[in-house]
Amino acid sequence: WHGMSRAPPALALSLSLQFADACHRSELPRHRVARWVRAALRRPGRITVRIVGAEEGLALNHGYRGQDHATNVLTFDYEHAPVVVADLVLCAPVVEAEAVAMGLSLQAHYAHLLVHGTLHAQGHDHIDDEDATAMQAHETRILQGLGVADPYRA
Repeated sequence: WHGMSRAPPALALSLSLQFADACHRSELPRHRVARWVRAALRRPGRITVRIVGAEEGLALNHGYRGQDHATNVLTFDYEHAPVVVADLVLCAPVVEAEAVAMGLSLQAHYAHLLVHGTLHAQGHDHIDDEDATAMQAHETRILQGLGVADPYRA
């Protein structure tokens, strides 16, 4: 065993996967969602991923961000350490429309948004240009490790 490199042990992840909108359930098996979330985690996590329809997506985005449209992913982060505790809410119709518009597979776009949301859950942000560049580079590295192409490439 001496000298052999081994992959680091997988971080503990307690994942709750909820489908208020079941239209993409077959695209999002639990093991795949867990793999995408775990790839972006740097600490153990208790994460709820909720897939919602347009109505709930709009209500949440309006209620928490004051915006009058549904968005692709909302991150509600409650704790960053020692365990990451967060809810990630993805709006299925928005995710699907974006994937079609960008010419991406639905799974690749969900992978990106789950990595993106998981990074937000750990305190990463993209408010200014410098933070956005750093976060995008981090997302791209994680996604490449998952076999997903760079979502920011033109």
